[in-house]
Amino acid sequence: MDWKRLVQFALLGSGDLEQCAILLVRVSLGLFFAISGANKLFVAGGTKPVYETLVKAKVPFPHQTAYFVSGVEFVAGSLLTVGFLSSPAAVALLIDMIVATLTSAVSTVPKGLSPLNWLDDFLYLPEVLYVLFFTWLICAGPGKFSGDYWLAGKLLG
Repeated sequence: MDWKRLVQFALLGSGDLEQCAILLVRVSLGLFFAISGANKLFVAGGTKPVYETLVKAKVPFPHQTAYFVSGVEFVAGSLLTVGFLSSPAAVALLIDMIVATLTSAVSTVPKGLSPLNWLDDFLYLPEVLYVLFFTWLICAGPGKFSGDYWLAGKLLG
């Protein structure tokens, strides 16, 4: 076994595997949001929980906003899945998750915690993890296995 390569992998990771990681995260998040948005839009009563959350958070125009948010999740998730317009789709979903965090998720963190325990509970929220993943995808790009990579090659090559 080549110990130098093993140590290098353990300390620095592998550029060869980075594209696979980007693909896995992009497609998984894209599918999750596309399916979630589709269920809200195309299943009877699907927007009701979104509507109720928006009313509770006192968001203006909750009925229209519920459909808008569901549409954003469906369209942006679908685009992210295939890797087409990935960065704009990730930005749309990033904004969606920031708003969800601020209007709803933060209120689930118990009151009266020490700052460290509050931060622990806050970082445990799935919306926060999505924000981090979308930030990473925006910075890393959609990867070589994407429609964007192919399109960039045609337009810029």
